[in-house]
Amino acid sequence: MNPNVTVIHPTITAGQEQKIRVAAYCRVSSDSADQLNSFMAQMRYYENFLADSETEILVSVYADEGVTGTRMDKREEFQRMLKDCRRGKIDRIIAKSISRFARNTKECLTVIRELKSLGITVLFEKENIDTANMSDEMMMTLMGGLAQEESISISNNVKWSYQKRFEEGEVKAFSASFGYDLCDGKLIINEAEAEIVRLIFNMFLSGNGYQRISEICSKKYFEYKEKFSYYGISYILSNEKYIGDSIYQKTFTTNNLPFKKLKNDGQLNKYHIQNTHEAIISKEIFEKAQALIGSRKHNNITSEYAFKGRIICAICGSKYKRKICRSKVFWVCRKHDISAKKCLSKPLSQESVYSAFIAMYNKLKSQYSVIFPPMLSQLQELKNRKFSGNQQYMEIAKEIAKLKEQTHVLARLKTKGFLDEAKYLEQTAEINSRINKLSREQRKIVRSDDEDDMIEQIKDIASIIENGMDLMTEFDEVLFESLIEKIIVKDQITLEFHLYGGLKFTERLV
Repeated sequence: MNPNVTVIHPTITAGQEQKIRVAAYCRVSSDSADQLNSFMAQMRYYENFLADSETEILVSVYADEGVTGTRMDKREEFQRMLKDCRRGKIDRIIAKSISRFARNTKECLTVIRELKSLGITVLFEKENIDTANMSDEMMMTLMGGLAQEESISISNNVKWSYQKRFEEGEVKAFSASFGYDLCDGKLIINEAEAEIVRLIFNMFLSGNGYQRISEICSKKYFEYKEKFSYYGISYILSNEKYIGDSIYQKTFTTNNLPFKKLKNDGQLNKYHIQNTHEAIISKEIFEKAQALIGSRKHNNITSEYAFKGRIICAICGSKYKRKICRSKVFWVCRKHDISAKKCLSKPLSQESVYSAFIAMYNKLKSQYSVIFPPMLSQLQELKNRKFSGNQQYMEIAKEIAKLKEQTHVLARLKTKGFLDEAKYLEQTAEINSRINKLSREQRKIVRSDDEDDMIEQIKDIASIIENGMDLMTEFDEVLFESLIEKIIVKDQITLEFHLYGGLKFTERLV
């Protein structure tokens, strides 16, 4: 019997080979004076670069905004490019230089090797290095090392320049705290927001705790809700900006890659400069608030609010209530408190809950690099699997870039006196509103809202852990409120801490 053969004809005819799909990666400047490195300039450059190519076609430009980029896990567009490489959307990558692509030799080579395993080559224009020739790997190591040294040198130079400005007291504001607007490096009072700041201080001095103030402000001023978390209220009440002063170098960056931002707990000088801008509240009110914060922290007065409504019994589902017995603070299941027959759970000493939280925090801090970066990377990958409409994403990115260029033009017109302040603020507000709307559309392309909220919450948790104290020895209520959504009492010796974003960690009571 003769076999039945079906001929499957080729879909690509001779001389009609598919073009190599090329992506470009760049870091663009957010500085209005640096138009040479703008997103639109990069787009035009790479489009022209490949315009006459018969073998290559530009499929996308990935651009991370900012002048740093020393940590790959902080560059969202870089990570998006890697995900697209893994999904087979890219054949080749072009980058201006190794220092633009990566400033850490180890990470650079790790990425290059992964891309090579995927059959993807990288061309570095400045160094004229093409990873299609793997004999260049030694050159890559050398150039990567030089790029790393260059990054450290630049970082040290920047830190030195800021140090000199701090010492001379000539520092422009970097950002505006709630209650102020930033205008040409100066803090100008925003009266509508300033009135809320005054109200917060008055409520606190009248006996309200952070949680109560947070609830009141979030309901009354819903448009500023994100400013009024427990942590946000704590920050407002301790911010020296509101008395017209500025303290610089509250945080510092480590000297070695990957650079890490740490809280300055006495490792370096801090610079307290008085009367840098107009005050919103008096020094007398601020000092009273600081004294009250210290007093409450010392006497654990606010601890009731930290645990209130957050400790839940796994047996009956009831919330725990606070009780004092022989000068000691306990937390007990409400049903058990009514009748021991209704629930068999036993009371917990407040100190034991403190100790469990401290132990959990210290474990998360010491194991930060093992837990959070891999977790966020995996979540990002799952989220990006739903990514579609790359062309639509790029069109929105172009539109955002055009709008940002318009704000740069307006800023120059204002500086030269061709545009008055009122008109400038009106037009920039309108443009920023359009940018925010487009950014929301962009986010919808790559993720659903639920996934976005979860990942953003976990990113916040990771940031709090990363920048928090290295070793917690005493219960910190602000950190507790920032991290913990609720505590489930599994049994008499086990607590399950539920962090924001859905993370759960179990800790045994001592």
